[in-house]
This record gives sequence, C-alpha cells and structure tokens, in this order.
Amino acid sequence: MSADTAIRWVAELWRQGYCIIPGAVPTATIAELEADLDPVFAATPFGQGRFYGYHTKRFGSLLKRSRHAEALVMAPTILSIAETILGRACDRIQLNVAQAIEIHPGEPRQLPHRDHDMWEGEKGSHEYLLNVMWPLTPFTRENGATCIYPFSHGPAGMAREDLGEAVVAACMPGDAICFLGSTAHGAGANVSKAVRRGVVIGYSLGWLKPYENLWLAYPPGVARTFSPELAALAGYAQHRPNLGNYEGQCPSILLGDDVPDHIGAVDALRPEQEAMLAEFAQG
Repeated sequence: MSADTAIRWVAELWRQGYCIIPGAVPTATIAELEADLDPVFAATPFGQGRFYGYHTKRFGSLLKRSRHAEALVMAPTILSIAETILGRACDRIQLNVAQAIEIHPGEPRQLPHRDHDMWEGEKGSHEYLLNVMWPLTPFTRENGATCIYPFSHGPAGMAREDLGEAVVAACMPGDAICFLGSTAHGAGANVSKAVRRGVVIGYSLGWLKPYENLWLAYPPGVARTFSPELAALAGYAQHRPNLGNYEGQCPSILLGDDVPDHIGAVDALRPEQEAMLAEFAQG
C-alpha cells in the first residue's frame, strides 16, 4: 500500500476512532500463522476473570511462537499509521502487545472499555496506543466480532455520557481492524457454535511501560533472531533521554556476539537537551 493510503486511514482514525483495512496482509500468511498457533490454543487454559473471560483463551509472545507473526507486527502500512498517530508524543514507538485470543461459544459480551485506561496518565492531549485486531477466523456478529463505538475517542468522545450504537467489526482473515487507545470497544458475545480466533498487535508510546513484558517475552537469546527493526520495536532500543538503557547504553548491545563485561555509559539525549548542555558548558 502507498503512503497516500496510510494517510487516508490515519484521517479515518482521527475522524471516527477506528478503521477496517481490507486485505492488509495475504490470507496465506494468516493461515500459516493460525496453523503455528493451533497447538498453543489447544494447550492454553481458559482465562479467569470477567474481563479476560472464562470461556476465552489468551496467550502472548507471538513473535517467538511463529515466524509469521512478524508480518503482522511489521506490516508497512500499519507501522506508518502507528508512527503517524503516536509520533506526536514520543521519540519512537514500541510494541505494546502481541496476543492471540480465542473466544469460545457461550462467552458473553465484554464490557466496553478504552485500552488507554491501563495507564493512569492524563487523557485527551494525545493518544497512548494504537491497537490492530487481525482475524484468524472470519469475524461475525454471531461469533463475537469486536464491537467498536464510533466517535467515542478523543476529548469529545470521552466526554460523552452515552457511547451510542456499536459497530460490529465483521471482516475476514487478512483484514486489519485498527482503533485508537481512546476508542471504546469490546468483544461481542459468541452465540455461535464455533470459536472466534484473532490476534491483537498493539503499538504504544515508547516511554510507557508496555502491557506485555517484552524483555521476558523476548530475552536476548530470542531477540538475536529478529531483524534490527523488529528487535527495536520489541524493547531493544532506548527512548531518548536514556530511557530503557542497559548499563547506560542502548539494550541492543545485548544482541551482539560479544557483550563486554564492563560497559561505559553513553548519553542518548534529544537535540534540545544536547543544546542546553552545550550552552551550560560554554557558560
């Protein structure tokens, strides 16, 4: 997809809080990913709690469970959208979550919620995250497709007392359901006789504590198999100034073949901070 296409979807997200991008990745990629995850779904217990769901299975660490998960995380149009939406409030974006979800028959409708509420910071001045739901099976009203509340995002949407009518994000494998962190949404009830499978890939501001503990999900031995760009998204990059460092350096140093026993700290500052320090030194 072209840069103009990404701009179009960004405009749609700012306008109504969500968009559905048809054919964002090949259906063959989705089928191969589901095949890799199928035994993990079978082995994973049901969740506990009314939010996660008693008839729903969830597991993360998808980048080490299937090589095909990278195609979703690194989809160029999606990354361009995420960087445009979130880049206003951070130096770099990060992977927030890569989680598979299987909703079984009998699971009731999920409470409408906004994903940015996992953080206690002030809301309204910027977005905290962008989530992308990728169907592994067709999403329908009957099997619990994600329900999204249009125009519930941003300061005006959050000020509304009534969320209004939800849109059922019915779509097919290969399509991408994108929504802002401030957009109210929730899984629908699965009243069918089949499971509903999907994958949620989330991106957040690089200075936030991510939903998924990236360094435990992808320790250096795993992250060494990633491309530099994927490793950076998965936590092996500093966020200026000096956030997320290892011994004062970018944690990507741990992905090399020979990690020094003793490491010297190196500044990683924003340009205006470097200028302030230079001015101070001259004074």
